[in-house]
Amino acid sequence: MSVAATSPALPLLVTMGDACGIGPEIIIQAHQRGALGDAVVIGSRGVMARAAQVVQQAQGGDLVSCKSVASLAQARATLSGALRVWEPPRLVAHLADLPWGQVRAEAGAAAACCIEAAVAAVRAGEGAGIVTAPIHKEALSAAGVSFPGHTEMLQALCVSPGAPLPPVRMMLANEELRVVLVTIHVSLRRAIEMLDVAGIVETLRITHEAALRFGMAAPRIAVAGLNPHAGEGGLFGDEEIHIISPAIAQARALGMNVTGPFAPDTVFMRARHAPGHPGEFDFVLAMTHDHGLIPVKYLGVEQGVNVTLGLPLVRTSPDHGTAFDIAGQGVADASSLVAAMQMARRLTHAATGH
Repeated sequence: MSVAATSPALPLLVTMGDACGIGPEIIIQAHQRGALGDAVVIGSRGVMARAAQVVQQAQGGDLVSCKSVASLAQARATLSGALRVWEPPRLVAHLADLPWGQVRAEAGAAAACCIEAAVAAVRAGEGAGIVTAPIHKEALSAAGVSFPGHTEMLQALCVSPGAPLPPVRMMLANEELRVVLVTIHVSLRRAIEMLDVAGIVETLRITHEAALRFGMAAPRIAVAGLNPHAGEGGLFGDEEIHIISPAIAQARALGMNVTGPFAPDTVFMRARHAPGHPGEFDFVLAMTHDHGLIPVKYLGVEQGVNVTLGLPLVRTSPDHGTAFDIAGQGVADASSLVAAMQMARRLTHAATGH
């Protein structure tokens, strides 16, 4: 199902993440801050109730009530002040008994179950989009889940079995910058080896099409170079000449508003949207993980939102992991999840027109 086909009355679905991590706690805090709105949590009511207790013990205030709903249809009819939790079929039992801050196969299996249920619900027209709390890759592996993380799992779940996977890209965004990556979690040497014209053009296409779907009539995309000073005419490297510039030319020939390559040490300042400083660009395309993410994270990790571009649905997530070292203490910062909720709401609104 296309994002544009969703109903304005549909809720966002929030997957609880790893039951042993901070995901449940930050969901409770986001609910307290009013950021969840009519969203429904896909997960264990027991886990969410346990998280509500640790948050209350750490921060005081009222205990958040976690209400089980039998279905998402029932959730839509239940608009009380309680946190609504839908436990999907096949969810692992006794999750609330697992120890905080440890890798457990049961938690990995439960996290995968919640993601599967959320995607199925959105594809069936029962949810507007998905916000995913952090999962733990080791726990997924311990549970026998074949996907290394959220993105790969979402790719597979969004298509019929055996169908080609939709090409996706990672965007990290906040109120000031939107950065899309050509390569992500590989060594720097491997990332440079992976760069080619086709891959950059595909990344530009995914970015452009996602921007159109999310309501931008003519998105402006700046391309950051790979080398210092964008290669300085070949003096400091020739990837800009032989790979990046030809990709920009192809994208422009396809009707995209793409410019560059620009020096990577200044293009982010030019793109930054700040008070009294409207950015020159709507997106910056970066060749490697750290080139692109350092500028966004420097502006505040707590405001960063991970958006998966290229999926047939809206998916956002906070820009941090399970934080096992502080899990169960009720002190985790929910700001990034709040920002992810706000971003998902804006994107679904733009995509549906409601």
